[in-house]
Amino acid sequence: MILNHRILGQGPPLIILHGLFGSLDNWMTVARQLATEYTLYLVDLRNHGQSFHDDQFDYESMSRDIERLVNHLNLENYSILGHSMGGKVAMFHAADNPVKVNKLIVVDIGPKYYPVHHRTILDGLISLHPETTSSRSDADQNLKQYVEEEPVRQFLLKNLKRSQGGYFKWKINLAVIDKQIENIGQALPESYIIRNETLFIKGGNSNYISESDIEQIRLQFPNSEITTIPSAGHWVHAQAPAELISTVLRFLK
Repeated sequence: MILNHRILGQGPPLIILHGLFGSLDNWMTVARQLATEYTLYLVDLRNHGQSFHDDQFDYESMSRDIERLVNHLNLENYSILGHSMGGKVAMFHAADNPVKVNKLIVVDIGPKYYPVHHRTILDGLISLHPETTSSRSDADQNLKQYVEEEPVRQFLLKNLKRSQGGYFKWKINLAVIDKQIENIGQALPESYIIRNETLFIKGGNSNYISESDIEQIRLQFPNSEITTIPSAGHWVHAQAPAELISTVLRFLK
């Protein structure tokens, strides 16, 4: 099956991959700016957005999904940008397709193993029971018991959609994500050495990439640079879009 995707702009190809609980819609603001110079391929990863649901949920499967998509689109010599989980997918895909991938951009995630840290969010989402939820405001109030930050709740609730019967349902495959969440922390195997030109973008207020991670990044990505956007946390594209866009354009050029 081919992943749901959206194409906009004109120029060299650039694929954009969202993070956990996200969708291609999260990157539209950034993409519209980049589309003045590049052809953007925004992608919904499996079990997210409008893409297919599947019981398999790991980086190897998601990397193969991207390979099927680029073959379907007849893409070669493309660059790929991924945020958080999408950044890990981009790493695995570049390792599997070193000749096809031109440049790699990884936003606020490293190649290391990450312990599960979304348990509270998952518990909150599971507690909602969208089929009996009457409104988004009710869903927000219920989720507030688990997630205090309103911007995070609004981001998560974008995964609710109205069904033809008028009740809510999830866009994400919540049951599979919950069951296989451990896979999302998976490390890029140390034997994977990615020699493509790579840019790691770190949010200055984020702890996803620490000073102790830099040596491992240099070992596995010998042709890489690391830059920090001081004003951003983990959600770099939402918190500092202008800085992210200028950083990406500088690297791609």
